[in-house]
Amino acid sequence: MKKEFKGRPVIKGNLTGTCLVSKAGLNLLASFQKSLLKKEKKAICSDQDNKDLYKKELTGKIICVPQTIGSTTGGLVIQTAAKAGLAPAAFLFSEHIDSLAAAGVVLSNVWTNIKIITLDNLGNEFLNTVKEGMTLEIREDGTILIKE
Repeated sequence: MKKEFKGRPVIKGNLTGTCLVSKAGLNLLASFQKSLLKKEKKAICSDQDNKDLYKKELTGKIICVPQTIGSTTGGLVIQTAAKAGLAPAAFLFSEHIDSLAAAGVVLSNVWTNIKIITLDNLGNEFLNTVKEGMTLEIREDGTILIKE
């Protein structure tokens, strides 16, 4: 199966990688907090409320979610995870990116020079099509190719 989707690039880039998928919002603080506090080498999702991602490695993955949820610390959590080498490779949002996630990926890019490729407005069909472990190719123009 090869399927193509088009989103809006927030942080542009080209990338091919493996994805994780959750139809629930991603709570950034709950997901990254334990790994950051313990100064782990990899971020393992510690959000017990997100059954799709709980106990899965987030570092270097393409995270596919509707949007992020949680407290106002979300943007700082993304930037801190990036600085610590724990950030995902990309965020793909089916909905419009929320302001906290947008702040985090922009801060990571500007303050730490670490690019977390980010696209939004991919739609519900995207989130219903993509499955954990699939290989996705992200292109700078916002195109995503789902490969198997």
